[in-house]
Amino acid sequence: MTTGTQDDSAAAVPPAPGTREAAKAERRQQLLDSAKGLFARNGFRSVRLSDIGQGAGVSGPAVYRHFESKEAVLSELLVGISEYLHDGGTRIIGEGAPPRETLTALVDFHADFALSEPDLIRIQDRDLHALPEAERRSVRRLQRQYVTAWARVVRDVHPELDEDAATVRVHALFGMVNSTPHLSRRLPAEVVETQLRTAARAALGLG
Repeated sequence: MTTGTQDDSAAAVPPAPGTREAAKAERRQQLLDSAKGLFARNGFRSVRLSDIGQGAGVSGPAVYRHFESKEAVLSELLVGISEYLHDGGTRIIGEGAPPRETLTALVDFHADFALSEPDLIRIQDRDLHALPEAERRSVRRLQRQYVTAWARVVRDVHPELDEDAATVRVHALFGMVNSTPHLSRRLPAEVVETQLRTAARAALGLG
């Protein structure tokens, strides 16, 4: 294992378009996208690794070059989105804006996630138990940290709330925000988005 600033910087640079590494990364993402749709529609247990490959235009054996099992695919999807939310929340809070602005930014960040990733929300609600134990613990840990960070900001905005009350507010908000985007299937998406953001802000006293 090599060290040094030059090596670390090079490792952080995405593969150049057209390279073999870029093609491999693109194929891996295609497999993840295929799995996300299949898991959301049919449930994790009903999907085979070969189905995921077929959805991405990859032959069964070739799928194993990227993932050793469908559990590995599920892990990358659910741990990945938990890390995304945790890191995004940490970044917003770390910017040091006034509490109301920070909380508004957190609401918009989570609403963007819910509106863009309803399939992942459905998969997590239904299939989190199918994750290997270590990955399931990792998801739960990241979720707890995300909620705790939100609750601190809620208390900064509403100092009359204790920690338990703020935590309940955050969970209630997530429940509303995470469930509402499914209405886009039968209601205009722009109406769902506008009303979701308005309701979420109002729920935390940010009207």
